[in-house]
Amino acid sequence: MTSRKENIMTIYHSVTELIGRTPLIQLHKLDTGPCSLFLKLENQNPGGSIKDRVALSMINEAERTGQLQPGGTIIEATAGNTGLGLALIAAQKGYSLILVVPDKMSREKIFHLRALGAQVVLTRSDVNKGHPAYYQDYAQRLANELPGAFYIDQFNNVANPLAHRTTTAPELYEQLDGKIDAIVVGVGSGGTLGGLQAWFAEHSPQTEFVLADPAGSVLADQVETGRYHDAGSWLVEGIGEDFIPPLAHIEGVNRAWRITDREAFTTARELLKTEGILAGSSSGTLLAAALKYCQAQTTPKRVVTFACDSGNKYLSKMFNDDWMRQQGLITRPQAGDLSDYIALRHDEGATVTAAPDDTLSTVLARMRLYDISQLPVLENGKVVGIIDEWDLLRHIGGDGDRFTLPVTAAMTRQVEFLDKRAPESALHAIFDRGLVAVINDNDHFLGLITRSDVLTAWRNRLQQ
Repeated sequence: MTSRKENIMTIYHSVTELIGRTPLIQLHKLDTGPCSLFLKLENQNPGGSIKDRVALSMINEAERTGQLQPGGTIIEATAGNTGLGLALIAAQKGYSLILVVPDKMSREKIFHLRALGAQVVLTRSDVNKGHPAYYQDYAQRLANELPGAFYIDQFNNVANPLAHRTTTAPELYEQLDGKIDAIVVGVGSGGTLGGLQAWFAEHSPQTEFVLADPAGSVLADQVETGRYHDAGSWLVEGIGEDFIPPLAHIEGVNRAWRITDREAFTTARELLKTEGILAGSSSGTLLAAALKYCQAQTTPKRVVTFACDSGNKYLSKMFNDDWMRQQGLITRPQAGDLSDYIALRHDEGATVTAAPDDTLSTVLARMRLYDISQLPVLENGKVVGIIDEWDLLRHIGGDGDRFTLPVTAAMTRQVEFLDKRAPESALHAIFDRGLVAVINDNDHFLGLITRSDVLTAWRNRLQQ
């Protein structure tokens, strides 16, 4: 196997040659109990995830067996990273690619897939296997309907675990001189677990495999009891299932840890702060489970887990404090007044505002940048108006030159102020008139409350 030092001095001729041979780092700033914990940086693959290995293996095997012809169309169901790997390689080899993805996928992944030329078909993430909108069933149906299309089917494709049996496993063994007590993995398609188990059973049978499973997935139940019930829901992308993937060979796992979304996201954010490693949501799940496993040991062990993908695909979600609050994953201390309903607090620098002399063009740019439809207009720290999309439509009226007008020409001066101590019922009267509430603490502006903010606060109370 080529060493990392030799890799640095090598000139490559295709991005596919950069897949694999990823670095391994020992973590020193997190509590690993008596153990040594190592993280294999699969986020260093050119497509940003461990799934680059799988995508290359499956396409190469389909070419070898004649299932994929030059210029053909590949169809796949994916939570994102397999799709990115397939898109990367399909673009290099001249294949068309259609990806069916659940609608909880991060925007960054969707943008990345489309930039690589893939056709992205979004479907529901709240249905289980057997429902026509379930992403795997949907992909299979598309493949049946499109002449000449090849459903690559990572969940049943033996070239998926083959990628890890032939590359990931021997790399780990060499990097740690064959001294690995436990490997903590997650399961999506099951290829990583199945491939690693097959190789280590032959070369290091004493190595234990530990499952990291999102809370709500059925896999931990299967490990612990040999049976499972209906799946719940989770926000972590790429791992966890509502069925048992056949490629996983999960019967070879004796221990599992259930990790909540809050634990996974918090751990991934902590990994960035302490170790400087930007990894994704599934990596947070794996690392949280690995830390629990390490802390539970009474003797030193050498434990490995994975940075499955890069966190740059989750900047709008897991690494966004406002999104985390909206999901109830970060909470403020409750004040017991209307300020508890404010999603974007002005005193936290989260409120996007306009000044009276800003142009309407500037306002529209801010709306688009922050995906909002209205801005409070502040002068000397006081709210003097509100400007929304309807105000822009009404005052621009198809005349592009009017984008140079100041905010004062279009803003609404009819502002509904409420002190934070007002009763919740006062919000309802404002919403009935189609307005938003401007919340003050005496004369100090705290933020806006919309209908959506109230609904989100109610939902988060239920989840707690």
